[in-house]
Amino acid sequence: MTGTQGTARTVARRTVVAAVGGAGLSVALTACGGSDDSGQSVSDKPAGEGAASGGGTGGGTVIAKTTDIPEGGGKIVGDVVITQPVAGEFKAFSSKCTHQGCAVTAISDGTINCPCHNSRFDAADGSVKAGPATKPLPSAAITVEGDSIKLA
Repeated sequence: MTGTQGTARTVARRTVVAAVGGAGLSVALTACGGSDDSGQSVSDKPAGEGAASGGGTGGGTVIAKTTDIPEGGGKIVGDVVITQPVAGEFKAFSSKCTHQGCAVTAISDGTINCPCHNSRFDAADGSVKAGPATKPLPSAAITVEGDSIKLA
């Protein structure tokens, strides 16, 4: 074996070890991926159980005013999408697309829209209107007290 052959084998081995280590680190970081939810959680309750349409008695942080949410539309507040499908009825859902976790960015024409792969969700119940997402947006627990919308 010449000196050149030994160096080539060492470099190749180092390259493989570095690549495997980098891939492992990437998998670990993805699995432990941080979230910017500020400690706020989304309820696993079916749609309707966590949504409020009248004066509730729950505590929680005020995240919006009822006047901020247009009838037939909605607003994204942090990790929550709040919609008002019909006058006086407020619903809330996770703002993370169920396809690959991208943040939804718009509510228009009765749908909550994800910009990453164009998934569309019904603003009234979070169900999938257009894929590639196959699961509905999880509902979030909110209460409406007067003109304040709070996380439950």
